[in-house]
Amino acid sequence: MKIKRNLSMLTDFYELTMGNGYLKSGMADTVAYFDMFFRKIPDAGGFVINAGLEQLVEYFQNLCFEDEDIEFLRSKGIFSEEFLDYLKNFKFSCDVWAIPEGTPVFPHEPLLTIRGPIIQCQLVETMVLLTINHQSLIATKSNRVVRAANGRGVMEFGSRRAQGYDGALLGARAAYIGGCIGTACTLAEKEYGVPALGTMAHSWVQSFDTEYEAFKAYAETYPDGTLLLVDTYNTLKSGVPNAIKIHNEVLKPMGKSLSGIRIDSGDLAYLSKEARKMLDSAGLFDCKIVASSSLDEYLIRDIISQGAEVDLFGVGENLITSKSSPVFGGVYKIVAVEKEGEIVPRIKLSDNPEKVTTPGYKRVYRFYDTNSDKARGDLLTMPNETIDTSREYVLFDPVHTWKKTVLKDYYVKELQVQVFKDGELVYKLPTLPEIKEYSEREVSKLWDEMMRFEFPQKYHVDLSEQLWELKMNMLQK
Repeated sequence: MKIKRNLSMLTDFYELTMGNGYLKSGMADTVAYFDMFFRKIPDAGGFVINAGLEQLVEYFQNLCFEDEDIEFLRSKGIFSEEFLDYLKNFKFSCDVWAIPEGTPVFPHEPLLTIRGPIIQCQLVETMVLLTINHQSLIATKSNRVVRAANGRGVMEFGSRRAQGYDGALLGARAAYIGGCIGTACTLAEKEYGVPALGTMAHSWVQSFDTEYEAFKAYAETYPDGTLLLVDTYNTLKSGVPNAIKIHNEVLKPMGKSLSGIRIDSGDLAYLSKEARKMLDSAGLFDCKIVASSSLDEYLIRDIISQGAEVDLFGVGENLITSKSSPVFGGVYKIVAVEKEGEIVPRIKLSDNPEKVTTPGYKRVYRFYDTNSDKARGDLLTMPNETIDTSREYVLFDPVHTWKKTVLKDYYVKELQVQVFKDGELVYKLPTLPEIKEYSEREVSKLWDEMMRFEFPQKYHVDLSEQLWELKMNMLQK
């Protein structure tokens, strides 16, 4: 992202009250470890696409409190001058580890781990969650839609229905990571390089006296790549016939050809099949058919199963807002503190078993089958543990411990990479096309059974024996 904004004050107020309290209690420099993770997959899906790290990096790099910020906080009348002075001279100095953008991830594993002065770890909580939650949600929804399209291109068309302009801009970026080929949002191409796509609205057609005149003016203006919206009046009786006439009477004499038509209403399966017959009869075999109109992964799947002749899909509000599952429930929890150089684990208990945290600073590994290259499961370990891939490894369910999987021919990859060391960036951020390509490759390593929209196969995130024993002992205490 090339837009530079200081978002330091975009924080929940209690982060500031806690920061002031840490300072007054002499705890500000206590080194703490925080994990960001989630508990449930949106739409009850099989996996999540991790996204948003680049924006978080820029937030950390630009983190500072300006004079007007300090004066505003002083006006609240509850913060000490010592705390305000701390903020005035603030410099981010934490270590950060993260799972790279585009990686398929699963509940209860840390997408991000921050180590540093507890006052700093606390201050960044809101932006960590806001950034990763939003883009991971949209990237995941986009991936579902793209998979439903089964090889046909999907364009993100939701800018006008997004939750604000950042929702449109960053949503377009996330949708691209999830597999979309482009976006309607022009700024997304300017800032991120996501291809901006689009031709005309119904208002263009309606502004001319006839549909034919509207098509003719557009074709003359854009003879290369002419794509016409054919459903303003009547798709099959007017729109498609006029599009064919434009090809024959305007484009063909210029040595050009009609690139495509778009259908934005009606029964998309039926209309696309009939339109395809008409185009083929006119010799326009290469003319693409684009479909839009309140699409989601389920409708796309259904119309394809009904033989729809659609080459490209434009998907708007259902994608950019993840309308069917609009909240990504990422959380940010303290898991350890350092005392006299020793990492002391912390655990959060709850009457709800799902909300019990896994204590301690951890490492995250993914096991892959050597023969199929498919992912077999993820493992959280203590930081000093190593995995000997020359020997069998037994994964066991941390809740139903009698459920075990013995791995023989496998290799492992550590998922988290170090992003910041002592507040300095040590990670080379990949380009957006590189993230998209990496995501496609990693998703292809998941089993087909995890791709189902309904009741996908569960992927296991297990604990090493040492980590499981630590958690059990802390629960007993």
